[in-house]
Amino acid sequence: MTLQADSAAAAAPPDSTTSNGVVPVLEETLQPPSPPPPQPLPSTPPPELRLPIWWPEDGNISMDWVENLMLCFDWCSWNLPPSELPSVLPVKVLDSLILVGSKMLHKEPNCVTIDPFRPSADDNSPSVASVAVVGDVHGQLHDLLFLLRDAGFPSRDRIFVFNGDYVDRGAWGLETFLLLLAWKVFMPHNIYLLRGNHESKYCTSVYGFEKEVMVKYGDKGKHVYRKCLGCFEGLPLASIIAGCVYTAHGGLFRSVTVTPSKRFKGKKNRKINVNHDSKILSLGTLEELTKARRSVLDPPWEGPNLIPGDVLWSDPSKTPGLAPNKERGIGLLWGPDCTEEFLKKYQLKLIIRSHEGPDAREKRDGLDRMDEGYTIDHTVDSGKLVTVFSAPDYPQFQATEERYNNKGSYVVLEPPNFDNPIFHGFSAVTPRPKVNAYYDFEEVIDSDEELDLASMVTS
Repeated sequence: MTLQADSAAAAAPPDSTTSNGVVPVLEETLQPPSPPPPQPLPSTPPPELRLPIWWPEDGNISMDWVENLMLCFDWCSWNLPPSELPSVLPVKVLDSLILVGSKMLHKEPNCVTIDPFRPSADDNSPSVASVAVVGDVHGQLHDLLFLLRDAGFPSRDRIFVFNGDYVDRGAWGLETFLLLLAWKVFMPHNIYLLRGNHESKYCTSVYGFEKEVMVKYGDKGKHVYRKCLGCFEGLPLASIIAGCVYTAHGGLFRSVTVTPSKRFKGKKNRKINVNHDSKILSLGTLEELTKARRSVLDPPWEGPNLIPGDVLWSDPSKTPGLAPNKERGIGLLWGPDCTEEFLKKYQLKLIIRSHEGPDAREKRDGLDRMDEGYTIDHTVDSGKLVTVFSAPDYPQFQATEERYNNKGSYVVLEPPNFDNPIFHGFSAVTPRPKVNAYYDFEEVIDSDEELDLASMVTS
């Protein structure tokens, strides 16, 4: 399959206003076109591809560069063995992309403020952009390519927020992450990449990304993997869109009490008191979120730096209150009362999180299944909590004959209020290129439960 470059904007989504206030959902699920079956390995790539990919001399990548990267990754997935990826994307080019992208990400705050209202070039009336929020994509490159083209590429009028989990389980995690990183470098204020729980050393060592990188880059694999981990550490944890929408991969988080103590030798000593008793857990504040230390390979499940783990691993519940997330062994479960408290305190209208695919949701009593790529989990006085999952027909590799056959979805937030989510569902691109899994999917659980926490690094 060869993806044709086309930078034209997609058609605007349907109007978000309804007379009865019900959250609108597209009536028709978008069906991506089926690609032609792959042909035998060609001796040379098609002339429209510029291979190998180069790094611009001035260090500034262009739309043409990003579109060529998309085309090359797509063609490579169909026509070259994974070990030939360095002939398409040399290590030096990969290093340059990660270096620039990582610097950008590390400079962003833990919770990114996204303002869709932009000053106009002629200083007259400001322009306003719609915002697309995307959930887990898990290395399903071809579905991501379809999603980008369906929603319309990032532009002045279209902002993207990706809610994490770019890698693992799917066979093209590296290409998926690098493509999104390239978009970030090209349009840093029009695409925002948040961290998921799979952007960690532990998950990538279990669910395939580490092995994927080793297979694709051979003796340079360890170097490439370390570069990716360093970049993952810089991914922000959350965002606030238009002052009314909070997004994060897992969701809400606990408060960590910080008590000043006596100074010693001119240094500020701070005593960290963390309450592990579920009876006295309380919601954390955005101020606490901004002060959390996110640059850890694996977010801790114990100790003073619990907020990153909560933000990445927590799940909603129908049961009121906060409680430890015993199924996952890390993070929290929070009820509708906590959603209402958080929304009301910060005058928000909507929480968009991801983190749960069809495999996880089939084990969650009281919560809707992830068949359509989204669920509305809490509806409270102040607004809603929704989960969006953007990897259709997930997981790519499944041990059972019966597949989930779930749809993927992404959310569009439209001006002027940005608080009424429009869900765009889509089916998986089929067929997928033939490729082997990079992890033992028959033995490894798919829903991140019962983690071997002792092997996680608490750096």
